[in-house]
Formats: sequence, C-alpha cells, structure tokens
Amino acid sequence: LRHRHPLSALLSSLRGWDRSSPAEKAAAQRKEKGKAGKSRSLPGSSWEERLANAVTPLWRLPYQEQLQVKYKSQRKILQTLASRLEELGIHTQQPGGLCCPLQPIVPSPVINGYRNKSTFSVNRGPDGNPKTVGLYVGTGRARNIVCVKANHVENIPLKHKQVAQCYEDFIRRSPLDPCLLFHKGGHWRGGRGGRPPRGGAHYPNSRLVLSQEALTTQKSLLKEFFTCGPGAICALTSLYFQESTMTRCSHEQAPFQLLHGEPHIFEEVLGLKFRISPDAFFQVNTAGAEALYRAVGELGQAGGDTVLLDICCGTGAIGLSLARQVSKIIGIEVVEKAIEDAKWNAAFNGISNCEFHSAKAEAMLPQLLSSWEDARPVVAVVNPSRAGLHYRVVQAIRNCESIRRLLYISCKPEGEAMRNFTELCCPPDPGKKLTGDPFAPTLAIPFDMFPHTVHCELVLLFTR
Repeated sequence: LRHRHPLSALLSSLRGWDRSSPAEKAAAQRKEKGKAGKSRSLPGSSWEERLANAVTPLWRLPYQEQLQVKYKSQRKILQTLASRLEELGIHTQQPGGLCCPLQPIVPSPVINGYRNKSTFSVNRGPDGNPKTVGLYVGTGRARNIVCVKANHVENIPLKHKQVAQCYEDFIRRSPLDPCLLFHKGGHWRGGRGGRPPRGGAHYPNSRLVLSQEALTTQKSLLKEFFTCGPGAICALTSLYFQESTMTRCSHEQAPFQLLHGEPHIFEEVLGLKFRISPDAFFQVNTAGAEALYRAVGELGQAGGDTVLLDICCGTGAIGLSLARQVSKIIGIEVVEKAIEDAKWNAAFNGISNCEFHSAKAEAMLPQLLSSWEDARPVVAVVNPSRAGLHYRVVQAIRNCESIRRLLYISCKPEGEAMRNFTELCCPPDPGKKLTGDPFAPTLAIPFDMFPHTVHCELVLLFTR
C-alpha cells in the first residue's frame, strides 16, 4: 500500500482549512463576532425565526464558533465509542478519552446557500392558508405543525426559494385541494428544488385520486406555468411530476414523469462530470464533497494494485473520483437509477476499471466476499444512510481478511453507525458469525458539510 502525500499537506491544501494558532483563531473569532453583532435577528415574523432555529439552529453564531460546537460534539462521539470498546475489553488509551486521534474539523468552502437539493412541504401556514409551501415548524405528536416559508433559512439558495414560491403561486391558483394529511385525501404535496448552478429541478407530486384526463390537464397546466407563465422566471432545467398513492415512494413504485427539460441534473466534482437522477443520492454540499473525497483518497492509501469497494455508492462519486489511482472499483447501490447514473458517469469520464451493481449490499456483499480469491489488497469505503449498515454487511467486511483498511463516512455517527463501529471492533465471536480479526479506529476527521446546522460528516478510518 502506498501513500502519495502526507495527510497534513492534504488538509492544508483544502479550501477553508485553518492552520492558525489558537491565539490567532481567537482573535479572528472576536473580529468576526464584532462584525456579525452579538444578537442576530430576522426582519420577518417570529415564525421565520422559529423555522431558522429549527432547521439551522447555529445560524446566529459566527462560523468559527459553529465549528467549535461541532468539534466538541465529535469529541463526545469518539469518547462514547472509546467507552463502548472499553466495555468489550478493548483499551484505546488516547488523550482526552478518545478512541483515536481527532483532526480539526474541515470547514465548508461555502457557508450560505450551499445546498444543491432542497425539499419543501405543503401545509397550513401561520396565516391558516392550507396552500403554503415551506418547511415544518412543530411536531405531529403535539399537533402543532405549521408550514413556514423558508425565505430566511441560510443554507437554502435563493434559486430554490424562488422555485418554492412559484410552486406556491401555482397551487394557490389551482382549484384542487392540497394533501395535508395523506389519509384524508387531497392532491398537491411537496416538491424539491435541485442544483442551482444549472437552473434547478422541481418534482411536485399528487395523490392519484383524479381521472387520467384530469391528471393530464394538471400536468399541462404545471408545464405551462413553469415554461411560459409566471414560473418561467425560475428557468428550470428539468420539471418532473410524480403520481403517488403513498406518502413516500421510489421511482420504481411511482415513476417520475418528465414534463419539461433534461431528464437528469449534472454536477462537477474534482474535474469529473456526474449525471444525477431525481431520486439518486448525491452529497448536498458539492464544494464540501470535493474536500471530503480528496481526504478519502488519502486516508485509504489505495495504490495501483488496490481494489476499492464502494458500498452504498450512489451515483459512483467516491469510487470514480479515486478510480485513476487504484486497480479496480466495485460499487454497490440499492437504487437502480443511481447505478444507471454511475455507469453513465464512468463511460462519460472515460473510466473503464469499474463495475457497478444494483443490489442490496446485505444481499450481494456476503456472496461476493465469501468467495473472494483476488490477491490484490482491498480498501472498503462505506457511506450508508442514517440507518447504518445491515449486520450482514458488517459480517462480510469483518470476515474478509483482504480488507485491511475501512473508511466509514457517517452524517450521524452517534446513531446506528455507533452499533456498526462496535461490531467492527469487537473481539471475534463465532456465535455472531464475526470470525475475522477486529478492526481498530485509527483516525477521525469531521467535515462541515452542513453549515448552520448541528450536523457534520465524520470520516472514521478503521485498520487491522
């Protein structure tokens, strides 16, 4: 295994990476705080402040203070993992009670309006209008949900806010009722705005309670509104419509119908062009993703003889960004359309040393790794949803001795991912079919992919 550049040199090259001394950082924070003012407030109603506090709870803090808050939370996560491992008889003995060294958090290159995808809901607004497009304040349990416009939410770009406002204008002109509670009927529900550099996309959906003729009429009216009516100001590159009989459904369950424009959205990351389908996963912070993928490439220490397993690969962004430094890429993803995108992305970018499979990782990986006879070293990268990895995936990785380095990327490491961490590191347990040598947490690097929120992306390197 080869390591091309020192990690410190890589981090120093990342946009926004701060190597200042603590005293210099403190002076910069005082200066920023003085500019921002001690108490930030919104010009709108209290509802807008409540929404901003709910969606972006750190928005009042200067950015350097936001990073401090998140860094402390990541320390607690690594301390928790250290305690869990101690209970299993595994002694980490790191300073501060951590399970492994924790690097400073890597800032986001873009702080405001960084989201390349936004999802909006339709429900009653503070004024009682049932056709309000925005984000929820309140909870279903307390029955106090109000849909508030997202005009002052700082992580949503202006383009997405414009699309949401135009969609609200459209449904308010429509004689059809909104679908507030799914079991009680109605029609218009939420929509999504996506990837502002190329105009964005919007995917409204409707409960299938209209005749086909009426649906055809509504789709025509929607297309006309966004192409030559008031909504044309949005300059959408794609307009999709989904007829849904469920609260949530995939493309396979209820296909997205292209009403106007291009069938896909495109992003550029590290010099590569990526095609993205409506329901395919892609990191919501494109500039932040570039920093993340560079670090993954360095931490993996993958050389020209290495096979990279990209598990939960989405549109193939991580694997393809590293393809030219490894021997082979194997990507696995459950969303079929995302795998179609990944194959297109590989062909378009002239990358041939990869294969992508549409399958559940827990179904495919055990079969793939149980018969693994390739002598080349294997590096695994996993980027699961907040639900974490299926236990069979952990088993397959743990029991494949060829995998010596594992990079676990998690946006919620304190959740189900924590269970995965302990399963990867616990002593061998034949009763649980964990027979391979345990991994050990070696290094953790947090990336601020979500400024103004309490979340960040943690990259945790495991070795054995």
